[in-house]
This record gives sequence, C-alpha cells and structure tokens, in this order.
Amino acid sequence: MTLGFVVFLVGALSAQRTPDKKLLVNGKSTSAVVLQVDGHSYIDIETLAQITNGSVKFEPNQIVLIIPNSNFDANSPQATAALSKDFASAAIATLAEMKEWKGVLGTMVTFGLAVDGSWAQIYHERVQTSMEQATVAASTNSDHNALQLLSTQFANLAKWESVVVAERQNHNGARTVAPNSLENDPVLTKFSNCGKFLTTMLGSGIFADNPSCD
Repeated sequence: MTLGFVVFLVGALSAQRTPDKKLLVNGKSTSAVVLQVDGHSYIDIETLAQITNGSVKFEPNQIVLIIPNSNFDANSPQATAALSKDFASAAIATLAEMKEWKGVLGTMVTFGLAVDGSWAQIYHERVQTSMEQATVAASTNSDHNALQLLSTQFANLAKWESVVVAERQNHNGARTVAPNSLENDPVLTKFSNCGKFLTTMLGSGIFADNPSCD
C-alpha cells in the first residue's frame, strides 16, 4: 500500500512538472535554468546572484539577495567573464594542493634534506589529479581561460621541482647555504604573485588575467 502511494505521488509530481526553461534577463540569454512545477517557477538563487553580478547571504531567518545593477546586461564584459561555481571551487582546491607542494619543496631546500624522485612524485601526482578535476569542471569560456592560467602555474612549479630534486640528488647545497635563497628565487616570486592573484580572481567569480601568471 505504501509503495503504491509513493509511485502514485512520484507520478503526480512528474505530471505537474513542465520541461526546464532557460532564463533571459533584459532580453539576454543566460546559463540559468528555470524549473517549473505545479504552475510555479524556481531558480537557484546562487546562480541568479552570479549572473546578475550580485551576492547572496544565507542567514538563520532570511536569505539576503543583493543585485547591484537593475540594468543588467548578460552580454556585458563582467557577465560573460563569470566563472562557474564548480570550476572555481575545484581550481581553488588545486591552488591549495600547489601551495602544499611548494611548501614541502621549500622545506627540503631550507634544511638540505635528501630526497629521491619517488618522494617528490607523490606531491606532483596529487596536484596532477586536482588539475584533472578542475579540467573536468571547466564548462565556460571563462573557466577555460582561467584553467590556462592554472595550468601555467602548475607547469612552472613542476619545472622548479625538477631543478630542486636534481640539485638534491647531486648533493648540490648551494640553495641551502645561500641566505634567503627561496625569497630571492625569481621563479618562486612569480609563482607566489600568480598564486595570490588566482586566489583573489577565483574567489571573485570573475575571470581576469595578470602578467604574473604568464
């Protein structure tokens, strides 16, 4: 009896739901999808905030949605540069993995630790896996543009890793002996600057470019 009621309820809800529709704002098409059930329309409020360059805040007793400009244009530079939420989250996670990788390599240099290729490869593969997840999450042009910057950041750190590991395997302690060798390393300086920029850019949800990530 209970199973029959559930099947009936699911069937009734399916019958009441009409096909999803795309949302147009001021006559401009957006990536948002409108769900219509029983004569009512529903849209993800976070998506609405993103496409209108607004913000949403969830409080205990209310949800605050701020849309800064009522003359929103879906084809405006800022709107078309919006990053998808899934990609931004995946890319931020990748940056965190890179930061950990860099920290481990820096510790190895600072204390002159001996290392073999397999040890360093563990951290390399972690970032590689995270990069693959970010690649899968990329769905818009802005996502793919940001992914290129993230890929460059990954490639630069991988090159620096190769140099550091080779030096340690050859017992070259020049970096360890030299004071402030990490702070004065131009590759690491550029990596740090790009990392800070990417973190801010991804957090804003809007794609931008920066020379430090070239």
